[in-house]
Amino acid sequence: MSSYALITGASKGLGEAMAVELAKRHYNLLLVARSGDALRALADRLSVTYNVQASWLALDLSAPEAPAKVEAWCRQEAFPITVLVNNAGYAVWGPFLQKPLADHLNMLQLNMQTVVELTYRLLPIMQQQPKCYLLNVASTAAYQAVPTLSGYAASKSFVLTFTRGLRQELKAKNVSVTCLCPGPVNTNFLDRAGMDAIRATAEKFGTPPEPVAKAAIKALFRGKAEVIPGAVNWLSASATRIVPKALVEKIAGSLYNKFY
Repeated sequence: MSSYALITGASKGLGEAMAVELAKRHYNLLLVARSGDALRALADRLSVTYNVQASWLALDLSAPEAPAKVEAWCRQEAFPITVLVNNAGYAVWGPFLQKPLADHLNMLQLNMQTVVELTYRLLPIMQQQPKCYLLNVASTAAYQAVPTLSGYAASKSFVLTFTRGLRQELKAKNVSVTCLCPGPVNTNFLDRAGMDAIRATAEKFGTPPEPVAKAAIKALFRGKAEVIPGAVNWLSASATRIVPKALVEKIAGSLYNKFY
């Protein structure tokens, strides 16, 4: 029976790049995101290019009922899922009280609760296979508080801690759990976060999604606990363990506050 990989936020950017990497490894694909047109085009392209099956589900994953709909789809179609990539997520940028509460809560729903619920609902399906893999996408923002990105950084810190804890719980099982913590990636992240004011700077230091996806999938199948692509990103994340928190937060805040 062929293996399937389910990727959330798969219609563009890092999710699309990881779908490509998995297709190269001959995984059939389950693509989930909001844009049906983009998913259909990607599924058709990957099916032809890599000779894999590619199914898609257009769904707003920030909706509270979304994880249950994904599970129902997978069970109805009896997809033998061996890889789950929880990639969907976004940021709200700006002073906390200047942004609508609904925006904060929607982001936290997608970045944290959807990750937890999808993992909870799909792991029993995945564990029916001899070996399965879970990849949760956090960020280098997970390693420190980031003023004007307070909720986003906190949500990614949650993802990192949740993933590492789950990895220990499932260590003796047939599930390998990995957390991806990329630095800036040149995707539509800036558009969704409303960060056009820092686009030039972010894109200058950002990384294309393709090498990040390649490093992530490689680390996933090697059973790594955590992967931080790029030497500079790894060094900056490591520095947060030895540099005083107040200094790290001041530096992080200065990178964003001056643009707002």
